[in-house]
Amino acid sequence: EQLRLSDRLARITAVSMGNPHCVLFEEALDFNIEPIGKEIENHDLFPKRTNVEFVKVVNSDELNMRVWERGAGETLACGTGACASAVASALNKLTGRKVTVHLLGGDLEVEWAQDNRVYLTGPAIEVFEGKIRS
Repeated sequence: EQLRLSDRLARITAVSMGNPHCVLFEEALDFNIEPIGKEIENHDLFPKRTNVEFVKVVNSDELNMRVWERGAGETLACGTGACASAVASALNKLTGRKVTVHLLGGDLEVEWAQDNRVYLTGPAIEVFEGKIRS
């Protein structure tokens, strides 16, 4: 699908993982994603806003991904975003149905099974600890 942005016409793949995702395939990911992420997150096509994944296909088994999460901005990782990127890549015949997704926060394995279930495997790492005073 084509999406008109302020500075270009973007080819997108919109998918749902229980929450909305808009996947864009890029040649490189070394750019400021904030302006495009904000614009797409709040685009009229997505009345409840959307998460935005910027994806570079490394090969048929690997993706590099950066994510703009709705309401949060760029984050280090997003499990549903990795799943959305894997499904969108397979739908567009850019990869197979099982890929490694490389994110700023680490790597995730995603498999889109023949029964249409999506399986996500990756580490759980504590990144913060704190106390709340009452």
